[in-house]
Order: sequence, then structure tokens, then C-alpha cells
Amino acid sequence: MTRLLPIVAAACLLGCLLWGFLEARADPIVRRADIALPDWPAGAPPLRLVLLSDLHAGNLAVTPARLGRVVAQVNALRPDLILIAGDFTPGSETIDAATASATLAPLKRLRARLGVVAVPGNHDHWTGLGAVRTALDAAGVTLLANQAAVRGPLAIAAVDDDYSEHARTAPTLAAARRLPGAKLVLSHSPDIAPLLPPDFPLLLAGHTHCGQVVIPFYGSLDPVSRYQDRYRCGVIREGARRVIVTAGIGGSLPFRLNAPPDLWLLALGPASGR
Repeated sequence: MTRLLPIVAAACLLGCLLWGFLEARADPIVRRADIALPDWPAGAPPLRLVLLSDLHAGNLAVTPARLGRVVAQVNALRPDLILIAGDFTPGSETIDAATASATLAPLKRLRARLGVVAVPGNHDHWTGLGAVRTALDAAGVTLLANQAAVRGPLAIAAVDDDYSEHARTAPTLAAARRLPGAKLVLSHSPDIAPLLPPDFPLLLAGHTHCGQVVIPFYGSLDPVSRYQDRYRCGVIREGARRVIVTAGIGGSLPFRLNAPPDLWLLALGPASGR
């Protein structure tokens, strides 16, 4: 019996590794939420928004074929607008524009009448934001960093990544405040949430991978947040503010445990009484 213990332990470890690899490559779960926003423009219809994040394209978890499947899955939801909360690349080694463009080419097939808007993540800064920007331009994705833009009924404050210390939250919110439309914030890390004033009631973010490796009765092994698990995953309500954190699609390591990939389909519209 004692001799069998190492074999059983090795089998359990291999099983866990295989499970984590398969979970990391699984098609993302589509999570849904209906959100009413103040200052919705009078007469503007509701809007279907897809939130993606953390593609980390280019490793075993996110091959071009898998990214293509995700694109098809998103298009099948018929979104009006697609927002991507950063981390298009894995790791931290510098990449060139040609490599980034080839890796992210499937994004050209994304379809939404109001387009695709993205912000950078920490890995995009680490691997080379210039190359990522070139690749996204070629794919028809608008990359905004500490900038504001109008898309349909929305005024989007696109805040650069807080984790890599590129966020300029206050001036970006000020720029969005000058634009017409219901206000929302798009950023890679959710850690800017406590900085948001009441007139920005919705933050869409990624970065955490919903913990990536989550141990039952313990939590995530590496929260990658100064707030630990406070903004780990899903819908977080803080008074009138909602923070939505997606698990994302990939990861620098092709391994997930109890944190499956996901994307969000949000139905946005006016607050009641409008």
C-alpha cells in the first residue's frame, strides 16, 4: 500500500494539470447582466455590449484557432459594441509588430455596429505597446489610453492600466465628463474602482483572471490586486457603483483551476423613470 502512494499522488497531480490545461482552453462562459445607467440619452434604445479581456494570445491556451472560435462566439451574440479590457499579449518578452499582428489577426472578424474599443493591460506595456497598437489598428480595434470617446449613447472613460502604473484616472474622467452620454469606465485593472466618483457608476475590467487558480475554502493563490479578492470576479456592488470583472479568455500560463474563461454580455439602458 505504501508503495502505491507515490503513484497515486503522481496520478492526482497529472490529473490536476490536465484539468487545468483543459479549463484554460475551454470556450468562455457567457455571463449576462442588465444594467440601468443614469444620464442615458433621451430616445436612445438599449444597447448590447460584450466585454472581453485578457486574450493573452500566442501561447498554448490561446492559439489563432481558439481566438477565432472566441470571435465567432462573440459575433453570434450580435453586440452593438465590443469593449476589450487589455492584455492582448502573454508574458513580458518584447514582441515586434509583425508577430503581434499575426497573432491578433482573428480580431479583424469581430463585428459590432459601434465598433471595438480597447484599453492596454500590463502585459501590453511589458511586451511593447507600440507593437500591440499597430496590430490592433490593423484589426480595426480602437486602442484608447487615458482618453475618452463617445460610442452611441455612451461616453467611455478609457483609463490606462493601474497595475503597471500607467493610469491617469482623474483627467480621463474629466475628459469623459465633457462628452454627451451615459458614463462608464473601461480599464484593465479593477483597482481604480475606489477612485471613481458617483457620476461614473459602472467600471468594466479584467486583469484578475477571476483568480486563475482558486483553491476551495482558501481563495486565489495570487490576487494581483492591492485589495486582495475584493474585485476578484463577477459583479461587485458598492453602493450605487457596479464593478464587473471578467475572468478573461487566456493567461500567460495555460492553466486555470476553478476560474473558467468567460465574457460578459451586458444589456445597457436608461434608469427607470426615463
